[in-house]
Amino acid sequence: MMRNVTFPSGDIVPALGQGTWKMAELPARRAVEIAALRHGIERGLTLIDTAEMYADGGAEELVAEAIAGQRDKVYLVSKAYPWNASATGLARACEASLRRLGTDRLDLYLLHWRGEVPLAETVAAMEKLCARGLIRNWGVSNLDEEDMEDLIAAGGTRCAANQVLYNLTRRGPEFDLLPWLEGRGIPLMAYSPIEQGRLAAHRELADLAAGLELSPAQLALAWVLNRPGTVAIPKAASLAHVEANVAAAGLDLTLHEEVALALDRLFPEPTRRVPLEMI
Repeated sequence: MMRNVTFPSGDIVPALGQGTWKMAELPARRAVEIAALRHGIERGLTLIDTAEMYADGGAEELVAEAIAGQRDKVYLVSKAYPWNASATGLARACEASLRRLGTDRLDLYLLHWRGEVPLAETVAAMEKLCARGLIRNWGVSNLDEEDMEDLIAAGGTRCAANQVLYNLTRRGPEFDLLPWLEGRGIPLMAYSPIEQGRLAAHRELADLAAGLELSPAQLALAWVLNRPGTVAIPKAASLAHVEANVAAAGLDLTLHEEVALALDRLFPEPTRRVPLEMI
């Protein structure tokens, strides 16, 4: 069973989505990557995350090919560079992303990280895009708790999500950011939930996963997906990888308490504030 997450707007999305970071960088893999995205949609992974930064816009163009003819099935997310997040720059960036994506609207548009543009200016620009119908919801990425407080003070009460680095080796958000988001009903979108594949080579994690007939990458992903209010967006550039992710989405760790406790021993939860990490 695929878990769902509800955004503040009432939009319901699958907890397991599809990321596109590092896609569209190798022309030889283009057809395989498009096929993987299409297969993911068929398997219920209908949230697709991309950004103007990825492959210098090439990932958005790849997504356009993958979702051609089935745009209405997809919850489409893209992100803007912080230097494009001004009163006039954000509209230009959004319109360019829409052209590359071959669509007339985004379901969720994110500020990729905090930059020099005042947050109040970015919030106002996001709200104007909503009023124009170019985006349905807006949010942020890579903002820590203090940044989120600044965002709310700048009028950003309609922020729909915060996308950050979160996985077994990057549990810092649990100390302060995640409780802050949960208290306000704002979902967390976890990028690099398998630490860019590095957790797949973790020996002790592999031992735990073997007892569940899973790979270490699947167990790492399942751990993220078991966090309430969290959407994970791993990249899957092959059909087999999509299927592996779907299998991980079905694991309920509450039924395997000893595994959950062992994961906490291997990857301890934070006991103090840790600055938000980025990769």
